Amino acid sequence: MRTGRWEGELLHTTIDGTQVVVSSRWSLQRDELAQPAAILETNTDISAAKRAEAALQQMQAELAHVSRITMLGELSASIAHEVNQPLAAIVLNAEGALRYLEHKPAKIDEARQATSRIVQSAERASSVIRRIRGLSKKATSETTRLDVNDVIEETIPLVRSQAISNRVTLRLHLSSGLPAVLADRIQLQQVIINLVINAIDAMKPAVDRLRELTIQSKLGEDGQLLVAAQDTGVGIESDKIDRLFDAFFTSKPDGMGMGLSICRSIIEAHGGRIWASANVGPGATVQFTLPPAGAPSTERVLADAAGSAKSVG
Repeated sequence: MRTGRWEGELLHTTIDGTQVVVSSRWSLQRDELAQPAAILETNTDISAAKRAEAALQQMQAELAHVSRITMLGELSASIAHEVNQPLAAIVLNAEGALRYLEHKPAKIDEARQATSRIVQSAERASSVIRRIRGLSKKATSETTRLDVNDVIEETIPLVRSQAISNRVTLRLHLSSGLPAVLADRIQLQQVIINLVINAIDAMKPAVDRLRELTIQSKLGEDGQLLVAAQDTGVGIESDKIDRLFDAFFTSKPDGMGMGLSICRSIIEAHGGRIWASANVGPGATVQFTLPPAGAPSTERVLADAAGSAKSVG
């Protein structure tokens, strides 16, 4: 009534009971007094296209799941390191608490402090296990308000051991006071892990300089949140930059060519964009943007891309 037209998708039931999805367009017709008189409605059956889209999304979901499982295999050393650290701390503090209690007289305050450290270490180990289970779980997307810095800081421990074993120094430059984003925590973790692993791989051949990976977060000039991963590796050849995020394109001898493609699907499903560029010096930078929660386009983009967001979950 306000604009004189409407467009959208509707679910119709045919005379034989079959349900079809239609792309519907309505146009309001008015009489000589400008009063609503009728509606011209045009419906196009898009059921086949919707089925094909659903099949594609299912395939993307399977590939995303395979990609995460592959990452977990590559991160096995880091996972073992992250779990062993709190477990070792639990054993040491438990032994210390027993000694304090066996002391004559018993050192209650010291035993209480050791017990408190046991609880903290157990919670840390549990947190690591939850993150690993989340990455390996094949689940639908769960979009919530997130602090991007928190997601980065809780993901880095999963890759720190791999960085150390390859003599890569990890640096975090995270801006404070950033607005929250509407995103899926596990999907963002997958993006960050992919970028870190790729950067580490790119620095393995670099033997004539320091291997440094800098993860940066800040608010971009356009109001979008920006996360960048800058390495000092071999860089990106100019003729490959445009293909870097294509499915099945890889510069690694044993690569699947799906990691960065899935990263792009995840980021675009969240209303952002991702791109790569060569550094002025050695190495390359891969960065992505996300709209802040509450931005006019955020809810619309996430609603339009709900299927894609679930497919990469």
